[in-house]
Amino acid sequence: MASLAAAGPPAPRAASRSPALSPSRSGGERRTTAPDAAQDTQLRSVDLNHVITLLRDSSSEDLEKEQLKTLKKVVKHFENGFPLEDVARITEILNLCAEKMNEQEAFADPLCELIKLFGLPFQKKKSSDEVNYSIEVSQSIAQLGYLMRVPSSQVKIQICKSIVSFYEMELPGKLLPGYQPTSPNYKIQMAEAGGLAEVLVLSLALVENQLTEKLWLLKALQHLSTSGISCGQMVKAQAASRLCLYLNGADPSGQLVLRSSDILWNLLEKASKEEVLNQLRSLECVHTLKEVFVDLMCGFRHCDRQLRNDLLVIATLLAESPAVPMIESGFAKVLIVLATCTEVKLPNPLVKGFKLTYSFEDFEMKKLLFNVIGILSKDPSAAQLLSENHVMPALLYYVKQNQKPGFPDWPAAQYEELQLHAIAVLASVAPVLVDKYLSCQANTLLLVFLEWCIGQDPFFGRGNSFHGTGGRGNKLAQMRYSLRALRSVVSLYDEAVSVDLCDQGAISQLLDILKYAADKFKEKEGTVLLEIQTDILFILSVLCENDVHRKELFSCEGIGILVPFFRMDPRKLSSGLGCNCLLLSALDCLWSCVIGCYIAEDSFIEKQGIFLLLDLLALKEKSLCNIILGILVEFSDNPKTTVYMNTWQGKRDQTAANLLIQLWRQEELDLGVRRDQYGKIVDTKRPIATSFQKQQKVIPLPASCPTLAIMEISESIRAKVYLLFCKLGFENLPGLSAKDFVTLAIIQRYIDFKIGEVWSEISAEIKEEFRPVTSDLKTLKLISEVSENTGKTVLALQTEALERQHHHETQEEKSTYKEIQAAYTQRELIKKSWENFLARTSNYEALKKAKVLQETLIEASRPKSKIQNIPVHSADIPKIHATV
Repeated sequence: MASLAAAGPPAPRAASRSPALSPSRSGGERRTTAPDAAQDTQLRSVDLNHVITLLRDSSSEDLEKEQLKTLKKVVKHFENGFPLEDVARITEILNLCAEKMNEQEAFADPLCELIKLFGLPFQKKKSSDEVNYSIEVSQSIAQLGYLMRVPSSQVKIQICKSIVSFYEMELPGKLLPGYQPTSPNYKIQMAEAGGLAEVLVLSLALVENQLTEKLWLLKALQHLSTSGISCGQMVKAQAASRLCLYLNGADPSGQLVLRSSDILWNLLEKASKEEVLNQLRSLECVHTLKEVFVDLMCGFRHCDRQLRNDLLVIATLLAESPAVPMIESGFAKVLIVLATCTEVKLPNPLVKGFKLTYSFEDFEMKKLLFNVIGILSKDPSAAQLLSENHVMPALLYYVKQNQKPGFPDWPAAQYEELQLHAIAVLASVAPVLVDKYLSCQANTLLLVFLEWCIGQDPFFGRGNSFHGTGGRGNKLAQMRYSLRALRSVVSLYDEAVSVDLCDQGAISQLLDILKYAADKFKEKEGTVLLEIQTDILFILSVLCENDVHRKELFSCEGIGILVPFFRMDPRKLSSGLGCNCLLLSALDCLWSCVIGCYIAEDSFIEKQGIFLLLDLLALKEKSLCNIILGILVEFSDNPKTTVYMNTWQGKRDQTAANLLIQLWRQEELDLGVRRDQYGKIVDTKRPIATSFQKQQKVIPLPASCPTLAIMEISESIRAKVYLLFCKLGFENLPGLSAKDFVTLAIIQRYIDFKIGEVWSEISAEIKEEFRPVTSDLKTLKLISEVSENTGKTVLALQTEALERQHHHETQEEKSTYKEIQAAYTQRELIKKSWENFLARTSNYEALKKAKVLQETLIEASRPKSKIQNIPVHSADIPKIHATV
């Protein structure tokens, strides 16, 4: 494309009218006369190549009139739009006219007329013309942008008007014969393909001191920025930084800020947000934004307040990046002072002239300012700024009960939304300003506010906002964010905060709120109530940790409230509501608030707490096992714990020992520890090494760094299982099978195996870096042999246990077989007796034989020697007719 050198600027001309306001060039009266028809016939035969040749000819000065006359004919001929096949040649004519304008200003009018025709739809003969001529058309439209370098205000404005016409397309009154208009979005697509947006952004420098031309150019860019492709091209030309620096230019109409901010918004939405913000991060851009914002801050018009909020959103996005000089430019201070001025009511010159009107725009601004404070609180360098400008008192202003249906000036629903937003921001600011937090007695205010939240006085939350979720008709939203603020401060583990809370009876009050929330949760489950309970449990955990007196205070009421959490329906853990987090918080609270205080421990155990923990452990949830085992290990120092563990029975009469062994086996399976099909040791040298440990190469580490063998102790549950068996004992354990005894043999020697692992790592590291002396080699070898022998001994015990079990099963099988055989013999005897009985009842001869046999047996049973004076009784029953 031809690059146009700027000649001396011509005298300004009156801007031509917009195409939308121009009268139609195709009136009906022109078709009624014969001379007009003849002229149309002549115009149809315009030879564009001849026109180009004529314009290139500069041999005579007398040609100017003919050239101008010819250009008028071209304009007249294409007054209803350019055919696609002629667009490239028309563009060449435009370039030639632009060149001649440097010397002859008379070419400005025909040039503007031709540019104006670019605002009309192109005309095509066939549908495929749009694709066939796409390259030429896109280049021609891009050339319009390059014509912005022509030193003529009239031309620049007309170019912008024609580009705006792409988006406000009107069909011409008359078409060339055989032609039809292109599709409505064709020119927009070609502008995107030709990179028109990028060219126009670069043209901003040419109209820097020309307000009218700049506004028209911004209007064209405003239309182009509705396309994502054009936005990408504009960003490539550094449009964001260029537009930002023009924001505070002199413009009585206010259109400069309006159009520039609208383009910035479109760039943020449709282009790379990170790239746009990166262009705006310079100190000059942020300073310009601040100046424009301060000017608009005191505006009284509705549009001023809307524009102010738009710039505030852009400032919020910039504040999210720590590299943006919000503090250095003074913009952060202006925003902080503006956010707090209505609450602290201290005069400040930065907000002089600002008056809050309590309109909807001011309400939106207030929320945006709270949001900015929350973002700035994440930047450590902003802490002093937040402290000096009274952010903490301003936020605590909202931590009070809603005494009226609506507060002064703000409607009730809007005040509630601001209140919840302020308390939510307090959760971010309080950890940064702990000293201010304590000096403002924020703990007291929050505890009093929480007391009101569970009170019986009538209050019905609107629950309209994001922060009001779940708070319609109740005070749960206020309770939720107040507890979140307390949690954020308590999580610092600052002793001053904890003492301040406990001195005001926070433990007892939090337990009351926990009971209230738990009862409400039983009535209707919800994420808000679940989060409230989780936060309270965490706060109690931090307050009671490492303090026996506080644990005793907790045990008075807390044990009874805490135990029901462990009776939770296991199906809820996978419901997606978040009950698993609640259970984990309850376990953490148990560990911190109960363990270490014998009064609390005994109370928990008497309420069947150990049974409940084992029931949860039997679920074999991976996320719960480690912490539950850790709690049981801590409880095992209490003598009552082992009694309850030995008494516990799970499903199918499962014992605690069997459950622990099952967990051990599952853990080893997950860790990839090698075992045979019976669970016996395979590698006697490294019997408990995981697959990960075996894959790792020897890496020499300093003494302060734990090795893999040591880290595995904290990451795995095997050490905890071993410690529990040390309390339960390894003998006389009920409910164990032979396979369980095989695993138990490994558990019993876990500590010996672990010592062997550590020595193996030490030996490998020494050999990696040094050459040990003979005595050290012997010692290392002896230690290795001892560890291997331990593995062999355990393997022998495992084999013996399996053989003993096999022998026992064999004996049981033989005993069972004998019982089966005896039962079979008995059935045969009963069968034979029955058959004899049937024979006696149906065959008289058989009956007589039976009688003779009976008498013979009776006679044989009598003693051979007769005793004197003893009567002899007959065995016959007289007159009997039965056979039995």
